[in-house]
Amino acid sequence: MEDNKEWNEYQSRKGSVLKRLMAYVKPYWHWMGFSFLLVLCITGFELYRPILVGRAIDEFVGSGDFNRVKKIALTYLVVLIGSFICNALQTWILQLTGQSIIYNIRQEVFEHVHKLSLRFFDITPVGRIVTRITNDVEALNEMYANILVKLFKNSIKIIGLAAVMLTIDFKLSLYAFLMLPFIIGLTVLFKFISRKTYRVVRTRITAINTYLSEHISGMKLIQIFAREKEKYEEFRQKNTELFKANFKEMMVFAIFRPLIYILSIISLVTIIGVGGDAVLKGAISIGTLYIFIQYIGSFFEPIQELAEQLGTLQSAMASAEKIFTILDEEPLIVNADKPKNLPGVKGCIKFDHVWFAYEGENWILKDVSFVIESGQRAAFVGATGAGKSSILNLIGRYYDIQRGRITIDGVDIRELSTDQLRGAIGQVQQEVFIFTGDIKSNIRLKNDEITDEKVKQAAAYVNAAGFIENLNHTYEEAVTERGATLSAGQRQLLSFARTLAYDPAILVMDEATANIDTETEQIIQDALEKLMTGRTTIMVAHRLSTIQHADKILVMHKGEVRETGTHQELLNFGGIYKKLYELQLQ
Repeated sequence: MEDNKEWNEYQSRKGSVLKRLMAYVKPYWHWMGFSFLLVLCITGFELYRPILVGRAIDEFVGSGDFNRVKKIALTYLVVLIGSFICNALQTWILQLTGQSIIYNIRQEVFEHVHKLSLRFFDITPVGRIVTRITNDVEALNEMYANILVKLFKNSIKIIGLAAVMLTIDFKLSLYAFLMLPFIIGLTVLFKFISRKTYRVVRTRITAINTYLSEHISGMKLIQIFAREKEKYEEFRQKNTELFKANFKEMMVFAIFRPLIYILSIISLVTIIGVGGDAVLKGAISIGTLYIFIQYIGSFFEPIQELAEQLGTLQSAMASAEKIFTILDEEPLIVNADKPKNLPGVKGCIKFDHVWFAYEGENWILKDVSFVIESGQRAAFVGATGAGKSSILNLIGRYYDIQRGRITIDGVDIRELSTDQLRGAIGQVQQEVFIFTGDIKSNIRLKNDEITDEKVKQAAAYVNAAGFIENLNHTYEEAVTERGATLSAGQRQLLSFARTLAYDPAILVMDEATANIDTETEQIIQDALEKLMTGRTTIMVAHRLSTIQHADKILVMHKGEVRETGTHQELLNFGGIYKKLYELQLQ
Protein backbone atom coordinates (compact mmCIF):
# COMPACT_ATOMS: atom_id res chain seq x y z
CA MET A 1 0.00 0.00 0.00
CA GLU A 2 2.80 2.40 0.95
CA ASP A 3 4.61 1.64 -2.29
CA ASN A 4 1.51 2.14 -4.46
CA LYS A 5 0.77 5.43 -2.69
CA GLU A 6 4.36 6.60 -3.29
CA TRP A 7 4.14 5.64 -6.95
CA ASN A 8 0.74 7.27 -7.50
CA GLU A 9 1.94 10.51 -5.88
CA TYR A 10 5.06 10.40 -7.99
CA GLN A 11 3.11 9.84 -11.25
CA SER A 12 0.74 12.68 -10.43
CA ARG A 13 3.59 15.22 -10.46
CA LYS A 14 6.23 13.80 -12.83
CA GLY A 15 6.42 12.76 -16.46
CA SER A 16 7.87 9.68 -18.05
CA VAL A 17 10.47 7.87 -15.96
CA LEU A 18 11.96 6.29 -19.06
CA LYS A 19 12.35 9.69 -20.69
CA ARG A 20 14.32 10.93 -17.68
CA LEU A 21 16.49 7.81 -17.72
CA MET A 22 17.27 8.34 -21.39
CA ALA A 23 18.59 11.82 -20.59
CA TYR A 24 21.59 10.16 -18.93
CA VAL A 25 22.42 8.39 -22.22
CA LYS A 26 22.73 11.70 -24.09
CA PRO A 27 26.48 12.27 -23.43
CA TYR A 28 27.19 8.76 -24.76
CA TRP A 29 24.85 8.77 -27.76
CA HIS A 30 27.69 8.12 -30.25
CA TRP A 31 28.76 4.98 -28.38
CA MET A 32 25.17 3.78 -28.06
CA GLY A 33 24.62 4.50 -31.76
CA PHE A 34 27.70 2.46 -32.63
CA SER A 35 26.36 -0.36 -30.42
CA PHE A 36 23.06 -0.35 -32.31
CA LEU A 37 24.99 -0.52 -35.59
CA LEU A 38 26.89 -3.54 -34.26
CA VAL A 39 23.55 -5.09 -33.28
CA LEU A 40 22.41 -4.88 -36.89
CA CYS A 41 25.61 -6.64 -37.99
CA ILE A 42 25.28 -9.34 -35.31
CA THR A 43 21.61 -9.92 -36.17
CA GLY A 44 22.47 -10.15 -39.87
CA PHE A 45 25.18 -12.76 -39.13
CA GLU A 46 22.76 -14.78 -36.98
CA LEU A 47 20.10 -14.75 -39.71
CA TYR A 48 22.59 -15.68 -42.42
CA ARG A 49 24.13 -18.73 -40.68
CA PRO A 50 21.10 -21.10 -40.99
CA ILE A 51 20.75 -20.05 -44.66
CA LEU A 52 24.38 -21.05 -45.33
CA VAL A 53 23.87 -24.44 -43.66
CA GLY A 54 20.61 -24.97 -45.61
CA ARG A 55 22.44 -24.22 -48.88
CA ALA A 56 25.24 -26.64 -47.93
CA ILE A 57 22.67 -29.39 -47.27
CA ASP A 58 20.93 -28.76 -50.58
CA GLU A 59 24.27 -28.71 -52.46
CA PHE A 60 25.42 -31.94 -50.82
CA VAL A 61 22.10 -33.76 -51.32
CA GLY A 62 21.38 -32.33 -54.77
CA SER A 63 24.63 -32.05 -56.74
CA GLY A 64 27.12 -33.73 -54.38
CA ASP A 65 29.62 -30.99 -55.27
CA PHE A 66 31.87 -31.05 -52.18
CA ASN A 67 33.95 -28.08 -53.38
CA ARG A 68 30.91 -25.82 -53.26
CA VAL A 69 30.11 -27.17 -49.80
CA LYS A 70 33.67 -26.25 -48.69
CA LYS A 71 33.21 -22.69 -50.03
CA ILE A 72 29.97 -22.36 -48.07
CA ALA A 73 31.76 -23.72 -44.97
CA LEU A 74 34.53 -21.14 -45.40
CA THR A 75 31.90 -18.38 -45.69
CA TYR A 76 30.27 -19.77 -42.54
CA LEU A 77 33.62 -19.52 -40.72
CA VAL A 78 34.04 -15.88 -41.83
CA VAL A 79 30.51 -15.13 -40.57
CA LEU A 80 31.33 -16.74 -37.20
CA ILE A 81 34.52 -14.69 -36.83
CA GLY A 82 32.69 -11.48 -37.81
CA SER A 83 29.92 -12.28 -35.30
CA PHE A 84 32.50 -12.92 -32.54
CA ILE A 85 34.33 -9.62 -33.18
CA CYS A 86 31.10 -7.62 -33.25
CA ASN A 87 29.83 -9.30 -30.05
CA ALA A 88 33.09 -8.71 -28.19
CA LEU A 89 33.28 -5.07 -29.30
CA GLN A 90 29.66 -4.44 -28.44
CA THR A 91 29.99 -6.01 -24.97
CA TRP A 92 33.04 -3.86 -24.19
CA ILE A 93 31.35 -0.65 -25.36
CA LEU A 94 28.10 -1.36 -23.50
CA GLN A 95 29.77 -2.27 -20.21
CA LEU A 96 31.98 0.83 -20.32
CA THR A 97 29.05 3.07 -21.23
CA GLY A 98 26.73 1.48 -18.66
CA GLN A 99 29.24 1.83 -15.83
CA SER A 100 29.94 5.45 -16.82
CA ILE A 101 26.22 6.28 -16.70
CA ILE A 102 25.77 4.52 -13.34
CA TYR A 103 28.80 6.40 -11.98
CA ASN A 104 27.21 9.72 -13.02
CA ILE A 105 23.82 8.84 -11.52
CA ARG A 106 25.36 7.75 -8.21
CA GLN A 107 27.40 10.97 -8.06
CA GLU A 108 24.30 13.05 -8.82
CA VAL A 109 22.19 11.35 -6.14
CA PHE A 110 24.90 11.67 -3.49
CA GLU A 111 25.54 15.31 -4.39
CA HIS A 112 21.82 16.04 -4.24
CA VAL A 113 21.51 14.38 -0.83
CA HIS A 114 24.21 16.76 0.46
CA LYS A 115 22.06 19.72 -0.62
CA LEU A 116 18.96 18.53 1.24
CA SER A 117 17.93 20.19 4.48
CA LEU A 118 18.30 18.60 7.91
CA ARG A 119 14.52 18.24 8.03
CA PHE A 120 14.75 15.60 5.29
CA PHE A 121 17.19 13.55 7.39
CA ASP A 122 15.00 14.02 10.47
CA ILE A 123 12.12 12.15 8.81
CA THR A 124 13.94 9.81 6.37
CA PRO A 125 15.64 6.62 7.66
CA VAL A 126 19.34 6.35 6.79
CA GLY A 127 18.83 2.83 5.43
CA ARG A 128 16.38 4.11 2.82
CA ILE A 129 18.84 6.72 1.57
CA VAL A 130 21.66 4.15 1.42
CA THR A 131 19.42 1.78 -0.58
CA ARG A 132 18.66 4.51 -3.11
CA ILE A 133 22.34 5.34 -3.66
CA THR A 134 23.56 1.72 -3.76
CA ASN A 135 20.99 -0.98 -4.58
CA ASP A 136 18.58 1.09 -6.65
CA VAL A 137 21.29 2.81 -8.69
CA GLU A 138 23.03 -0.53 -9.32
CA ALA A 139 19.71 -1.99 -10.52
CA LEU A 140 19.88 0.49 -13.42
CA ASN A 141 23.23 -0.91 -14.57
CA GLU A 142 21.68 -3.92 -16.30
CA MET A 143 19.29 -1.65 -18.16
CA TYR A 144 22.00 0.62 -19.55
CA ALA A 145 24.61 -2.11 -20.12
CA ASN A 146 22.38 -4.75 -21.71
CA ILE A 147 18.64 -4.35 -21.77
CA LEU A 148 18.21 -1.33 -24.07
CA VAL A 149 20.45 -2.76 -26.80
CA LYS A 150 19.10 -6.30 -26.37
CA LEU A 151 15.55 -5.03 -26.65
CA PHE A 152 16.52 -3.44 -29.94
CA LYS A 153 18.43 -6.56 -31.03
CA ASN A 154 15.60 -8.97 -30.25
CA SER A 155 13.01 -6.72 -31.89
CA ILE A 156 15.15 -6.53 -35.07
CA LYS A 157 15.80 -10.27 -34.92
CA ILE A 158 12.10 -11.13 -34.66
CA ILE A 159 11.25 -8.82 -37.55
CA GLY A 160 14.20 -10.18 -39.61
CA LEU A 161 13.31 -13.82 -38.96
CA ALA A 162 9.66 -13.23 -39.85
CA ALA A 163 10.64 -11.40 -43.06
CA VAL A 164 13.12 -14.09 -44.20
CA MET A 165 10.69 -16.94 -43.39
CA LEU A 166 7.88 -15.25 -45.33
CA THR A 167 10.26 -14.70 -48.25
CA ILE A 168 11.42 -18.35 -48.35
CA ASP A 169 7.99 -19.99 -47.96
CA PHE A 170 4.85 -18.00 -47.19
CA LYS A 171 2.56 -20.97 -46.42
CA LEU A 172 5.02 -22.68 -44.08
CA SER A 173 5.59 -19.37 -42.32
CA LEU A 174 1.92 -19.06 -41.47
CA TYR A 175 2.07 -22.44 -39.71
CA ALA A 176 5.09 -21.21 -37.79
CA PHE A 177 3.18 -18.12 -36.61
CA LEU A 178 0.10 -20.02 -35.33
CA MET A 179 1.20 -19.71 -31.69
CA LEU A 180 2.11 -16.02 -31.98
CA PRO A 181 -1.20 -14.60 -30.60
CA PHE A 182 -0.89 -16.79 -27.49
CA ILE A 183 2.72 -15.66 -26.97
CA ILE A 184 1.77 -11.98 -27.29
CA GLY A 185 -1.01 -12.45 -24.72
CA LEU A 186 1.34 -14.19 -22.29
CA THR A 187 3.95 -11.47 -22.76
CA VAL A 188 1.47 -8.68 -21.96
CA LEU A 189 0.28 -10.56 -18.86
CA PHE A 190 3.88 -11.21 -17.76
CA LYS A 191 4.76 -7.53 -18.14
CA PHE A 192 1.80 -6.48 -15.98
CA ILE A 193 2.47 -8.98 -13.18
CA SER A 194 6.25 -8.55 -13.17
CA ARG A 195 5.98 -4.77 -12.74
CA LYS A 196 3.97 -5.23 -9.55
CA THR A 197 6.28 -7.92 -8.15
CA TYR A 198 9.43 -5.89 -8.92
CA ARG A 199 8.03 -2.87 -7.15
CA VAL A 200 7.22 -4.93 -4.04
CA VAL A 201 10.74 -6.44 -4.06
CA ARG A 202 12.37 -2.99 -4.16
CA THR A 203 10.18 -1.84 -1.25
CA ARG A 204 11.05 -4.93 0.82
CA ILE A 205 14.79 -4.44 0.16
CA THR A 206 14.50 -0.84 1.33
CA ALA A 207 12.66 -1.95 4.49
CA ILE A 208 15.27 -4.56 5.43
CA ASN A 209 18.19 -2.18 4.76
CA THR A 210 16.53 0.50 6.88
CA TYR A 211 16.00 -2.00 9.70
CA LEU A 212 19.60 -3.23 9.54
CA SER A 213 21.05 0.29 9.47
CA GLU A 214 19.11 1.33 12.56
CA HIS A 215 19.59 -1.82 14.61
CA ILE A 216 23.27 -2.38 13.88
CA SER A 217 23.89 1.21 15.02
CA GLY A 218 21.87 0.50 18.18
CA MET A 219 23.34 -2.96 18.88
CA LYS A 220 24.81 -1.87 22.21
CA LEU A 221 21.38 -0.80 23.47
CA ILE A 222 19.82 -4.07 22.27
CA GLN A 223 22.41 -6.07 24.19
CA ILE A 224 22.13 -3.89 27.30
CA PHE A 225 18.39 -4.61 27.52
CA ALA A 226 18.78 -8.23 26.30
CA ARG A 227 16.32 -7.79 23.42
CA GLU A 228 18.25 -10.01 20.96
CA LYS A 229 15.46 -12.61 20.61
CA GLU A 230 12.77 -9.99 20.05
CA LYS A 231 14.87 -8.15 17.47
CA TYR A 232 15.70 -11.45 15.79
CA GLU A 233 11.96 -12.13 15.41
CA GLU A 234 11.41 -8.66 13.95
CA PHE A 235 14.21 -9.23 11.46
CA ARG A 236 12.90 -12.71 10.63
CA GLN A 237 9.51 -11.20 9.76
CA LYS A 238 11.07 -8.61 7.43
CA ASN A 239 13.36 -11.24 5.93
CA THR A 240 10.35 -13.50 5.33
CA GLU A 241 8.51 -10.67 3.57
CA LEU A 242 11.52 -10.15 1.28
CA PHE A 243 11.76 -13.91 0.69
CA LYS A 244 8.08 -14.10 -0.28
CA ALA A 245 8.43 -11.11 -2.61
CA ASN A 246 11.48 -12.67 -4.30
CA PHE A 247 9.70 -16.03 -4.48
CA LYS A 248 6.70 -14.46 -6.24
CA GLU A 249 9.09 -12.80 -8.69
CA MET A 250 10.80 -16.15 -9.41
CA MET A 251 7.44 -17.90 -9.79
CA VAL A 252 6.42 -15.44 -12.49
CA PHE A 253 9.55 -16.43 -14.44
CA ALA A 254 9.10 -20.12 -13.58
CA ILE A 255 5.62 -20.14 -15.14
CA PHE A 256 6.31 -17.84 -18.08
CA ARG A 257 9.46 -19.58 -19.39
CA PRO A 258 7.98 -23.12 -19.64
CA LEU A 259 4.79 -21.82 -21.24
CA ILE A 260 6.75 -20.06 -23.97
CA TYR A 261 8.92 -23.16 -24.39
CA ILE A 262 5.83 -25.38 -24.77
CA LEU A 263 4.40 -23.06 -27.43
CA SER A 264 7.75 -23.09 -29.28
CA ILE A 265 7.78 -26.92 -29.20
CA ILE A 266 4.21 -27.01 -30.58
CA SER A 267 5.29 -24.71 -33.42
CA LEU A 268 8.40 -26.84 -34.06
CA VAL A 269 6.37 -30.05 -34.19
CA THR A 270 3.91 -28.36 -36.57
CA ILE A 271 6.75 -27.23 -38.87
CA ILE A 272 8.39 -30.68 -38.84
CA GLY A 273 5.05 -32.34 -39.68
CA VAL A 274 3.92 -29.89 -42.37
CA GLY A 275 7.45 -29.30 -43.70
CA GLY A 276 8.33 -33.03 -43.74
CA ASP A 277 5.21 -33.72 -45.78
CA ALA A 278 6.15 -30.89 -48.20
CA VAL A 279 9.70 -32.33 -48.57
CA LEU A 280 8.29 -35.79 -49.40
CA LYS A 281 6.00 -34.21 -52.01
CA GLY A 282 8.92 -32.25 -53.45
CA ALA A 283 7.34 -28.87 -52.64
CA ILE A 284 10.38 -27.68 -50.66
CA SER A 285 13.97 -28.84 -50.25
CA ILE A 286 15.52 -30.44 -47.15
CA GLY A 287 17.70 -27.33 -46.81
CA THR A 288 14.59 -25.13 -46.65
CA LEU A 289 13.08 -27.38 -43.95
CA TYR A 290 16.35 -27.14 -41.98
CA ILE A 291 16.27 -23.34 -42.23
CA PHE A 292 12.70 -23.26 -40.89
CA ILE A 293 13.51 -25.65 -38.03
CA GLN A 294 16.46 -23.46 -37.03
CA TYR A 295 14.45 -20.28 -37.42
CA ILE A 296 11.61 -21.59 -35.26
CA GLY A 297 14.02 -22.05 -32.35
CA SER A 298 15.56 -18.67 -33.07
CA PHE A 299 12.14 -17.03 -33.50
CA PHE A 300 10.72 -17.96 -30.09
CA GLU A 301 13.97 -17.43 -28.20
CA PRO A 302 14.10 -13.64 -28.76
CA ILE A 303 10.39 -13.40 -27.94
CA GLN A 304 11.05 -15.13 -24.63
CA GLU A 305 14.12 -12.96 -24.01
CA LEU A 306 12.18 -9.85 -25.00
CA ALA A 307 9.54 -10.56 -22.38
CA GLU A 308 12.17 -11.22 -19.71
CA GLN A 309 14.09 -8.09 -20.69
CA LEU A 310 10.86 -6.13 -20.38
CA GLY A 311 10.61 -7.62 -16.88
CA THR A 312 14.14 -6.51 -16.05
CA LEU A 313 13.28 -3.11 -17.48
CA GLN A 314 10.32 -3.02 -15.07
CA SER A 315 12.75 -3.69 -12.19
CA ALA A 316 14.99 -0.86 -13.37
CA MET A 317 11.97 1.41 -13.70
CA ALA A 318 10.84 0.53 -10.17
CA SER A 319 14.31 1.46 -8.90
CA ALA A 320 14.34 4.63 -11.02
CA GLU A 321 10.99 5.69 -9.56
CA LYS A 322 12.49 5.56 -6.08
CA ILE A 323 15.73 7.30 -7.12
CA PHE A 324 13.77 10.14 -8.69
CA THR A 325 11.71 10.60 -5.53
CA ILE A 326 14.97 11.64 -3.84
CA LEU A 327 16.23 13.71 -6.79
CA ASP A 328 12.86 15.51 -6.86
CA GLU A 329 13.10 16.34 -3.17
CA GLU A 330 13.60 20.10 -3.04
CA PRO A 331 16.06 21.57 -0.50
CA LEU A 332 14.23 23.69 2.04
CA ILE A 333 17.30 25.90 2.57
CA VAL A 334 18.31 27.71 -0.62
CA ASN A 335 20.74 30.55 -1.19
CA ALA A 336 19.59 33.95 -2.39
CA ASP A 337 20.04 34.63 -6.13
CA LYS A 338 22.77 37.14 -5.34
CA PRO A 339 23.98 36.41 -1.80
CA LYS A 340 25.72 39.16 0.13
CA ASN A 341 29.31 38.72 1.19
CA LEU A 342 30.64 39.80 4.59
CA PRO A 343 34.30 40.85 4.22
CA GLY A 344 35.06 39.60 7.73
CA VAL A 345 32.54 38.09 10.15
CA LYS A 346 32.76 39.80 13.53
CA GLY A 347 30.05 37.68 15.16
CA CYS A 348 27.31 40.05 16.34
CA ILE A 349 24.14 37.90 16.43
CA LYS A 350 20.63 39.29 16.69
CA PHE A 351 17.26 37.48 16.92
CA ASP A 352 14.46 39.90 16.05
CA HIS A 353 10.96 38.62 17.00
CA VAL A 354 11.73 35.08 15.77
CA TRP A 355 8.99 32.44 15.50
CA PHE A 356 9.95 28.89 14.56
CA ALA A 357 8.21 25.50 14.24
CA TYR A 358 9.36 22.20 12.76
CA GLU A 359 5.79 21.33 11.78
CA GLY A 360 2.87 23.66 11.04
CA GLU A 361 2.22 26.00 13.95
CA ASN A 362 3.61 23.82 16.73
CA TRP A 363 5.85 26.67 17.79
CA ILE A 364 9.21 25.77 19.31
CA LEU A 365 10.24 29.45 19.56
CA LYS A 366 7.71 32.21 20.15
CA ASP A 367 8.61 35.83 19.48
CA VAL A 368 12.24 35.40 20.60
CA SER A 369 14.45 38.51 20.59
CA PHE A 370 17.99 38.98 21.90
CA VAL A 371 21.39 40.39 20.88
CA ILE A 372 24.79 38.76 21.40
CA GLU A 373 27.56 41.25 20.78
CA SER A 374 30.75 40.37 18.96
CA GLY A 375 33.16 38.54 21.29
CA GLN A 376 30.52 37.98 23.98
CA ARG A 377 29.98 34.66 25.73
CA ALA A 378 26.28 33.87 25.92
CA ALA A 379 24.65 30.82 27.48
CA PHE A 380 21.14 29.39 27.11
CA VAL A 381 19.60 27.44 29.96
CA GLY A 382 16.20 25.96 30.56
CA ALA A 383 14.24 22.75 30.79
CA THR A 384 14.33 20.09 28.08
CA GLY A 385 12.23 21.19 25.10
CA ALA A 386 12.52 24.89 25.91
CA GLY A 387 14.07 25.59 22.48
CA LYS A 388 17.76 25.97 23.34
CA SER A 389 19.18 23.56 20.71
CA SER A 390 16.75 24.92 18.11
CA ILE A 391 18.32 28.37 18.52
CA LEU A 392 21.76 26.88 17.76
CA ASN A 393 20.40 25.18 14.64
CA LEU A 394 18.79 28.40 13.44
CA ILE A 395 22.01 30.41 13.77
CA GLY A 396 23.68 28.10 11.22
CA ARG A 397 20.49 28.21 9.11
CA TYR A 398 19.97 24.46 9.14
CA TYR A 399 16.27 25.34 9.33
CA ASP A 400 14.47 28.49 8.22
CA ILE A 401 12.31 30.53 10.57
CA GLN A 402 8.66 31.30 9.81
CA ARG A 403 8.60 34.85 11.16
CA GLY A 404 11.09 37.50 12.21
CA ARG A 405 14.78 37.95 11.33
CA ILE A 406 18.12 36.53 12.38
CA THR A 407 21.11 38.73 11.55
CA ILE A 408 24.87 38.41 11.80
CA ASP A 409 26.72 41.71 11.78
CA GLY A 410 23.46 43.37 10.72
CA VAL A 411 22.88 41.16 7.65
CA ASP A 412 19.92 38.75 7.49
CA ILE A 413 21.40 35.24 7.37
CA ARG A 414 18.99 34.40 4.51
CA GLU A 415 20.87 36.94 2.39
CA LEU A 416 24.24 35.23 3.04
CA SER A 417 25.48 32.12 1.26
CA THR A 418 25.26 29.03 3.47
CA ASP A 419 28.93 28.32 2.72
CA GLN A 420 30.08 31.63 4.21
CA LEU A 421 27.59 31.47 7.07
CA ARG A 422 28.45 27.94 8.19
CA GLY A 423 32.14 28.50 7.49
CA ALA A 424 32.06 31.29 10.10
CA ILE A 425 30.46 29.04 12.74
CA GLY A 426 32.27 26.30 14.64
CA GLN A 427 29.97 23.69 16.17
CA VAL A 428 30.89 21.50 19.14
CA GLN A 429 28.19 18.90 19.77
CA GLN A 430 27.44 16.73 22.78
CA GLU A 431 27.74 13.61 20.59
CA VAL A 432 30.96 13.92 18.57
CA PHE A 433 30.93 12.17 15.20
CA ILE A 434 34.23 10.56 14.23
CA PHE A 435 34.69 9.25 10.69
CA THR A 436 36.54 6.08 9.74
CA GLY A 437 40.10 7.08 8.84
CA ASP A 438 42.84 8.48 11.02
CA ILE A 439 43.26 11.22 13.63
CA LYS A 440 44.61 13.74 11.14
CA SER A 441 41.81 13.28 8.61
CA ASN A 442 39.20 13.75 11.35
CA ILE A 443 40.68 17.12 12.27
CA ARG A 444 41.22 18.27 8.69
CA LEU A 445 37.96 16.88 7.22
CA LYS A 446 39.32 16.79 3.64
CA ASN A 447 40.25 20.48 3.71
CA ASP A 448 43.60 20.66 1.93
CA GLU A 449 44.10 24.25 3.11
CA ILE A 450 44.63 22.92 6.64
CA THR A 451 48.27 21.78 6.66
CA ASP A 452 49.74 19.05 8.86
CA GLU A 453 51.43 21.74 10.90
CA LYS A 454 48.13 23.55 11.48
CA VAL A 455 46.53 20.26 12.52
CA LYS A 456 49.24 19.72 15.14
CA GLN A 457 49.06 23.32 16.35
CA ALA A 458 45.27 23.09 16.80
CA ALA A 459 45.59 19.78 18.67
CA ALA A 460 48.29 21.16 20.95
CA TYR A 461 46.34 24.35 21.70
CA VAL A 462 43.22 22.49 22.90
CA ASN A 463 45.17 19.88 24.92
CA ALA A 464 44.47 17.05 22.43
CA ALA A 465 48.14 16.56 21.51
CA GLY A 466 48.80 14.82 24.84
CA PHE A 467 46.74 11.71 24.10
CA ILE A 468 47.37 11.81 20.32
CA GLU A 469 51.16 11.68 20.68
CA ASN A 470 50.84 8.70 23.03
CA LEU A 471 49.13 6.67 20.31
CA ASN A 472 51.25 4.17 18.35
CA HIS A 473 50.99 6.10 15.09
CA THR A 474 50.17 9.53 16.58
CA TYR A 475 48.28 11.61 13.98
CA GLU A 476 48.19 8.69 11.52
CA GLU A 477 46.54 6.41 14.10
CA ALA A 478 43.57 4.61 12.52
CA VAL A 479 40.17 5.22 14.07
CA THR A 480 37.09 3.08 13.56
CA GLU A 481 33.55 4.17 12.73
CA ARG A 482 32.22 6.71 15.25
CA GLY A 483 35.59 6.63 17.06
CA ALA A 484 34.70 3.55 19.11
CA THR A 485 38.36 3.06 20.13
CA LEU A 486 38.53 6.54 21.69
CA SER A 487 37.10 7.70 25.01
CA ALA A 488 34.34 10.33 25.17
CA GLY A 489 36.86 12.90 26.37
CA GLN A 490 39.31 12.10 23.56
CA ARG A 491 36.56 12.42 20.97
CA GLN A 492 35.54 15.76 22.44
CA LEU A 493 39.13 17.06 22.37
CA LEU A 494 39.34 15.99 18.72
CA SER A 495 36.19 17.99 17.98
CA PHE A 496 37.78 21.05 19.63
CA ALA A 497 40.91 20.63 17.49
CA ARG A 498 38.71 20.22 14.41
CA THR A 499 36.80 23.42 15.23
CA LEU A 500 39.96 25.42 15.97
CA ALA A 501 41.63 24.28 12.74
CA TYR A 502 38.80 25.94 10.81
CA ASP A 503 39.22 29.14 12.89
CA PRO A 504 35.54 30.21 13.09
CA ALA A 505 34.41 33.66 14.22
CA ILE A 506 31.45 32.20 16.11
CA LEU A 507 31.62 29.20 18.43
CA VAL A 508 28.46 27.19 19.16
CA MET A 509 28.52 24.53 21.89
CA ASP A 510 25.63 22.20 22.68
CA GLU A 511 26.23 20.39 26.01
CA ALA A 512 29.92 20.04 25.13
CA THR A 513 30.89 18.67 28.55
CA ALA A 514 27.76 16.65 29.35
CA ASN A 515 29.32 13.19 28.95
CA ILE A 516 32.75 13.95 30.40
CA ASP A 517 34.10 12.66 33.72
CA THR A 518 35.30 15.17 36.34
CA GLU A 519 39.03 14.58 35.77
CA THR A 520 38.75 14.93 32.00
CA GLU A 521 36.43 17.91 32.41
CA GLN A 522 39.28 19.96 33.84
CA ILE A 523 41.29 19.39 30.66
CA ILE A 524 38.18 20.06 28.56
CA GLN A 525 37.40 23.29 30.42
CA ASP A 526 40.95 24.54 29.88
CA ALA A 527 40.67 23.67 26.17
CA LEU A 528 37.29 25.40 26.00
CA GLU A 529 38.68 28.55 27.56
CA LYS A 530 41.37 28.68 24.86
CA LEU A 531 38.84 27.89 22.14
CA MET A 532 36.46 30.68 23.22
CA THR A 533 39.13 33.39 23.38
CA GLY A 534 38.45 36.13 20.81
CA ARG A 535 35.23 34.54 19.52
CA THR A 536 31.53 35.08 19.93
CA THR A 537 30.50 32.02 21.94
CA ILE A 538 27.04 30.56 22.41
CA MET A 539 26.62 27.74 24.90
CA VAL A 540 23.81 25.40 25.87
CA ALA A 541 24.33 23.65 29.19
CA HIS A 542 22.25 21.86 31.78
CA ARG A 543 25.01 22.03 34.39
CA LEU A 544 24.84 25.66 35.45
CA SER A 545 28.32 25.48 37.02
CA THR A 546 29.84 25.40 33.50
CA ILE A 547 28.30 28.71 32.39
CA GLN A 548 28.57 30.89 35.52
CA HIS A 549 31.25 33.09 33.94
CA ALA A 550 29.25 33.81 30.78
CA ASP A 551 28.78 37.49 29.86
CA LYS A 552 25.07 36.88 29.30
CA ILE A 553 22.75 34.06 30.36
CA LEU A 554 19.36 33.71 28.66
CA VAL A 555 16.75 31.57 30.42
CA MET A 556 14.38 29.77 28.05
CA HIS A 557 10.95 28.52 29.08
CA LYS A 558 8.39 27.02 26.68
CA GLY A 559 9.98 28.65 23.64
CA GLU A 560 10.34 32.13 25.12
CA VAL A 561 13.22 34.10 26.66
CA ARG A 562 11.98 34.70 30.20
CA GLU A 563 15.11 36.07 31.90
CA THR A 564 18.40 37.64 30.76
CA GLY A 565 21.45 38.68 32.77
CA THR A 566 24.69 37.52 34.37
CA HIS A 567 24.83 34.63 36.83
CA GLN A 568 24.70 36.90 39.87
CA GLU A 569 22.03 39.17 38.43
CA LEU A 570 19.76 36.21 37.74
CA LEU A 571 20.28 34.79 41.21
CA ASN A 572 19.39 38.17 42.68
CA PHE A 573 16.30 38.32 40.46
CA GLY A 574 14.97 35.18 42.14
CA GLY A 575 13.18 33.74 39.13
CA ILE A 576 13.44 30.56 37.04
CA TYR A 577 17.25 30.60 36.96
CA LYS A 578 17.52 30.71 40.75
CA LYS A 579 15.13 27.77 41.06
CA LEU A 580 17.18 25.76 38.54
CA TYR A 581 20.39 26.66 40.38
CA GLU A 582 19.03 25.69 43.79
CA LEU A 583 17.62 22.45 42.35
CA GLN A 584 21.05 21.49 41.06
CA LEU A 585 22.70 22.38 44.37
CA GLN A 586 20.28 20.02 46.15
